[in-house]
Amino acid sequence: MITITGYLHRGALQQLIRRWMYHRVEPGDADAIRRLVHFNNAYVSRYLKVFSEQLFGQLHAGPLIVRPSRRKADLKDAIVAHCPMHNARIDEMVAAYRRQPGMFYRETPYHGILYFTSQENGPLMVGTGRIKRSRRLAEKIARRIIDQIYVTIKDRAELLAKERALRAGVPVDALITPPEEMIAEFLGAETRLLEDLKHDRPIFTDTPLVIQDVAGVKMIVPDDQRPRLLERIARMERCRIIEIEEHRGRYNAVNLIVRYTPDRDALTEKPLSAALVQRMQQGGFDPARVQERFKTFVLSAEEHVHLEVILCNYQEMLESELGRCMHEDRIEQQRITQQYNGQLARNIEFLIAYLFAFAASNRTAIGSLPIRLWDRYLPDYFDEVLMGLYQVPRVEVME
Repeated sequence: MITITGYLHRGALQQLIRRWMYHRVEPGDADAIRRLVHFNNAYVSRYLKVFSEQLFGQLHAGPLIVRPSRRKADLKDAIVAHCPMHNARIDEMVAAYRRQPGMFYRETPYHGILYFTSQENGPLMVGTGRIKRSRRLAEKIARRIIDQIYVTIKDRAELLAKERALRAGVPVDALITPPEEMIAEFLGAETRLLEDLKHDRPIFTDTPLVIQDVAGVKMIVPDDQRPRLLERIARMERCRIIEIEEHRGRYNAVNLIVRYTPDRDALTEKPLSAALVQRMQQGGFDPARVQERFKTFVLSAEEHVHLEVILCNYQEMLESELGRCMHEDRIEQQRITQQYNGQLARNIEFLIAYLFAFAASNRTAIGSLPIRLWDRYLPDYFDEVLMGLYQVPRVEVME
């Protein structure tokens, strides 16, 4: 089952998701969801800021200029405001953005921090820190689970084909199967899996499903400085590089997964924001005890977290925001090309989305879950559920 390595109490969230997939709710789930979502987001934002400043300090000696960002327009504008280098491709991307900025997903929500160094002709952006938004995190969790379920269904369908080949007395690779029969076998395997879910039987293998990038830092690093920076990161206090992956092709960068052990005592001393305390109070928490419960949440959890660090040069940063590997284009492509998108896949997407949506609502109890993975629904129903969760008035008024 899924593990979000940037969060605390990873096992608790994992077990809650698993139970909900089997339509099992426990009395403390409403309280648990709020802690797992809101306290984790508060903790991630705190350790990410400390880690990012420590990381950028390995490359830039002077003080950093820090700007919060809530939409991608901030980031895209900052990249083109001061170009540290020029070539035909860079000039082409910058000109295209300035000519038609509305074509570059400027209004995409973004929960990040932009980092700059001071230059004579203005601040120069040197990188970003960002937290994956709840909607994107829910989508990624659902996609990982769906992909694993697709493999399970496919394996079961192949087993049915092997049984047919055995009955026919031919090797399975010599079995000629009409397309409609292959579809029927896949649907039959899917039906059996739904029955397993319905009757509380295990459906997953032991294959770990891991999300490493709930918190991430992206650094603009000239190629010739990258080896020295990697050496410095490896020596950073409280950090250990556990994975290095180099990308070559349409997008060129080095991805690191860093195990980080934050100073938990220091990070829990600062009072929580009034907005978060109010959000927790709306969910039934005693506002006088929210800070104490946050500290207990952190100190009783795992000591380390994982972050993603991306190292790329200026041109590749432009490619990822304005060019051939634009992040938003990749998201759209993932949604379009998902291998398995049947009713079960849609149900899983909604179930995970509902989990995170509940944390932002004023509801203090869950009662019964609004969806069973083995039932069938139109998307209209999901819209109605979310409107009810947030108490949005219906368009239709019945007299």
